[in-house]
Amino acid sequence: MDSEDLNKLESINNISEFINFIKPYYPDLKIDNFLIEEIEKELLNIYIKLIGRIISFSPDNMRYFLKDYLLKYEIMNIRQIILGTIIGMSIEEKRRNVNFLVQEYLDNTEFIENLIKIHNLEEIQLYLKNTKYNEPIREGLTNFRNTNEIFVLESFLEQLYYKNFKKERKTLNKVENSMITLYSKYITEIYNIKIIYRGILNDIDRYLLSQFLVKSSLFLDYDKTNSLLHQEKIVNFFDLLNQFLKKPMEFKSIFTSLKPNLEHPMWEIEESYKKYFFKKFKLKFDKIDYSTIYRIFELLIKKEREIKYSIIPNVIRILHEKYKIFK
Repeated sequence: MDSEDLNKLESINNISEFINFIKPYYPDLKIDNFLIEEIEKELLNIYIKLIGRIISFSPDNMRYFLKDYLLKYEIMNIRQIILGTIIGMSIEEKRRNVNFLVQEYLDNTEFIENLIKIHNLEEIQLYLKNTKYNEPIREGLTNFRNTNEIFVLESFLEQLYYKNFKKERKTLNKVENSMITLYSKYITEIYNIKIIYRGILNDIDRYLLSQFLVKSSLFLDYDKTNSLLHQEKIVNFFDLLNQFLKKPMEFKSIFTSLKPNLEHPMWEIEESYKKYFFKKFKLKFDKIDYSTIYRIFELLIKKEREIKYSIIPNVIRILHEKYKIFK
């Protein structure tokens, strides 16, 4: 959707009209009940299907990268299963909360099916012992048993996703390497910024918070990240972050200064990094290989933001207004 269409979403106040408006951009979109959860789930399915189609036609290097990208949704599945186990959901209830399309594209359906059938946390931890999830699950569940909070579990699982992007990728060509490297660095830097931001807002112990960070940088090296981590007030965090991100000449003209009174400051930071990525890489119609990889990243970045920051917020707005009318 272009900027004009995204702006139109703000003016639509009827949910049926809204769904009809976005249908041309989301093939096979079918909504039976106008509920936020159902609409979000259906949009996610379509997005994942688009990625799945790209995987099937991509060269090996991009296929491996796209599967790494989809890992975030497997992590969401694992999180849902663990939460379902904690609150005593049945196997069928847990299964309804799992996106099996992701597991199909990752060739990992049996893995998640077996996890769903486990009835207690000890067996879940044992089942995941020899997988990439061993450490975050072990640390997260240990903390849960002591505190009855799942924050640490969720944070370590989220961290795993970004740490996975740091792995060495062999046999990439020059274009693949440059785009994948920049993408990995910029989303990881955003992740670190968000972790620190949430930690300051919720007054989380800084040593604990430091364990969730990923050692990777684009504009914020270890010293800068550490300085941000130890800010006590959110206003000081923003002042320092603005100072750091205005220094790189190539980012200065793109970056929008952040203020504590912004409704969604992390949306703004993501938008600046997105603009930077697409300033570094522009579509070149005369270079087929380059334009193909560019289009993949365009879908990953822009479509995800479209769903998360334009469509879903407007769905929530419309349905909440409808609820107020009938209340």
